[in-house]
Amino acid sequence: MPVLEVRNLKKSYGPVTAVADISFSVEPGEVFTIIGPNGAGKTTTLEMIEGLVTPDGGQIEFGALNWARNSEQIKVTIGVQPQSSALFDLLTVEENLDLFATFYPKSRPTADVLDMISLTDQRNKYVKKLSGGQKQRLAIGLAMINDPELIFLDEPTTGLDPQARRNIWDIILKLKALGKTTILTTHYMEEAEKLSDRVCIVDQGKIVTLDTPAALIDRLTKEREVRLTLMDGESAAIETEKTALLQTAVVRTAREGDSLRLWTTQPEETLYELFGFTKDRGFRVEQISIREMSLEDVFIAFTGKEWRD
Repeated sequence: MPVLEVRNLKKSYGPVTAVADISFSVEPGEVFTIIGPNGAGKTTTLEMIEGLVTPDGGQIEFGALNWARNSEQIKVTIGVQPQSSALFDLLTVEENLDLFATFYPKSRPTADVLDMISLTDQRNKYVKKLSGGQKQRLAIGLAMINDPELIFLDEPTTGLDPQARRNIWDIILKLKALGKTTILTTHYMEEAEKLSDRVCIVDQGKIVTLDTPAALIDRLTKEREVRLTLMDGESAAIETEKTALLQTAVVRTAREGDSLRLWTTQPEETLYELFGFTKDRGFRVEQISIREMSLEDVFIAFTGKEWRD
């Protein structure tokens, strides 16, 4: 049974439609990630599910619970880390966690949460003296303090340096290991690809595709991009390109000076043939790489928009 089911969710602000018609379900224990361009309706969707914004239409169910009949029950069984977190700067890390624990009928031991968010050594430090990454980890800790089964993380790594971002990834993976369900929004394709069990791409208030990262990438194309740089100049690249185009697996090519790019459905076979050709001609290959398709390619293909961090 899904831990969350959303059906035909809608929300408008005057003439602006923020969420046109969104439906999905989330299974227990998975990391479900919502991505989309700015203004696609990601945060509005999350805020409606979290009970912060009233939908114009649609249904939101947490198993047998819904906001109309069971709002108090839902509030104590979910954890929310919004984009703008309410931290008390003049309290310590531990005092913030202890305070939030009093808001719920049951809570996870503060020491456990401190360990999970790797802030045990900073437990007596005032929030105003924490780094940006530490504050974000504390915000996630506050969302975990009531030991929820379903946790919402709205762009938890935005603005953080790569190391701080990886620390957040570790927390999400710890939550998954505990069997918790996480609904995540993010601006980072690599993050979505590495962490998610399923990815939901939203554009103009609607879902354009939803599947596992691997399935989305595989669905996009069977082609792989191969890049070659030849030490013997542009003429060698031109001849190599002509030979590449004779292969049935090669879909298209692009050349710039002594560099050649080609897209092939059989990269290993294509390279075997090209290396035989360059060896026979005495051409020297300086660099070679095979680029796998990524979630960013999927995003561009489905939305027509280039992703910006």
